[in-house]
Amino acid sequence: MSSVVDMGIQPLLAALGEALARRTAERDLPAVFEHEVRRLLSMRSVRLREIPARYQARLVTPTRTADSIVLGVPSADPSVQAVLEASFEPGRAPGDAEVEILGAIAQLGGLVLEANRARTSAPARNKPSGPGPLVGSSAVMQRLRAQVERVALTEFTVLIEGESGTGKELVARQLHELSRRRTGPFVAVNCAALVETLLEAELFGIEDRTATGVRGRRGKFEHAEGGTLFLDEVSDLSLVAQAKLLRVIQEVAVERVGGSGTRRVNTRIVAATNRPLGDMVTRGLFRADLSYRLGGVEIRVPSLRSRRDDIPELAAHFLAGHRSSRDLGLSDAAIDALLLYGWPGNVRELERLIERAVALTESDRIELDDLPPPLRSDYGPVVGASLASGESMRAWGSRYARLVFERCGRNKRRTCQVLDISYHTLQAYLRHTRRAHRPSMAILPAWVESVSEPTDGQQES
Repeated sequence: MSSVVDMGIQPLLAALGEALARRTAERDLPAVFEHEVRRLLSMRSVRLREIPARYQARLVTPTRTADSIVLGVPSADPSVQAVLEASFEPGRAPGDAEVEILGAIAQLGGLVLEANRARTSAPARNKPSGPGPLVGSSAVMQRLRAQVERVALTEFTVLIEGESGTGKELVARQLHELSRRRTGPFVAVNCAALVETLLEAELFGIEDRTATGVRGRRGKFEHAEGGTLFLDEVSDLSLVAQAKLLRVIQEVAVERVGGSGTRRVNTRIVAATNRPLGDMVTRGLFRADLSYRLGGVEIRVPSLRSRRDDIPELAAHFLAGHRSSRDLGLSDAAIDALLLYGWPGNVRELERLIERAVALTESDRIELDDLPPPLRSDYGPVVGASLASGESMRAWGSRYARLVFERCGRNKRRTCQVLDISYHTLQAYLRHTRRAHRPSMAILPAWVESVSEPTDGQQES
């Protein structure tokens, strides 16, 4: 290494050594590295980052323009490409000495990334709890996970939409854990629980001795410095509170209650809502300008009923969480009942139901009778009579054929397509049903009833 390079990176090495010596650094090592390189070479911007190979084609390095340069950075992880991006002030081209120093700095950047990884992974193993996984193998969940991973690489404000109980906070925590802010705090705020008169003090902080007996404290924005602030149910904020929040987002600064100046904040905002903000803007319940600020990068969390294939996997995941106290399984009938239920409370309702079963089930297997009545209401009329009367497989097949026949609007051709049987086989099933006791349509669940009125040529013959 030449003397010029050696002298050029000495201040950088000193700053990194000081950061490593701190037990709890306020900023992660890459942030210290970028700040010191920018100061050392008087650059406009410096960014050390890792690009997942599955999201972007590998960059060609080195790449140099009139006022910027991209250099390759060594990485022990083959699934990512590490690069150092640097830009100079307009009209100021980098000299040969500066390019040589940047080349050495890029090599040092690989060590910085590895040291930061080792530094942050050890405390993570000792955390009592962290964000749970986004459970589910359905196509919609695979798309959601891929979207979360892509958005986590950015610093943009994110709006998470979804019904109550779908796991919006879990998605927000995944965004934080996968981002470069994962070493910073994750601060969650339930906007629906904020008292109007105390909103400013809660979010923005309050100065000491603002009123008699009041002690100064930081607000949620300052608590989330260097991390992520999660504003849950942001649609429940009043119009007055929305105006105050908009000002902070625009200025990227907060002013404490009783203060005389603003404080810059380095916080990523992730908001969530269970109501479409566009509809609320139309009805005058939400500010359009705040909606534009929060939107743009939106993630939609699907309801549980739109991904029923994930229900057995989710149930097994929740049961595994209680395995230390009880090792339970689910019977096939219980799983079928879970699949038929409408789940208005989504994943949260399923989790509470599993907790109820763990507490009340007497055997080592959760049966249909162990589920609460609302879950058996649709399943019971379909299979309950057959189980109670001890019907044969032929009788049960006839009963099922009748249910599908009604569901298809008594259209025999469509019923044969759904059941994948011939017309004569369907006729045999229907004749057997007429000979046996036939359940009244009055006791059948709503989802079984005919979806269309029978027309000429479609009636049962």
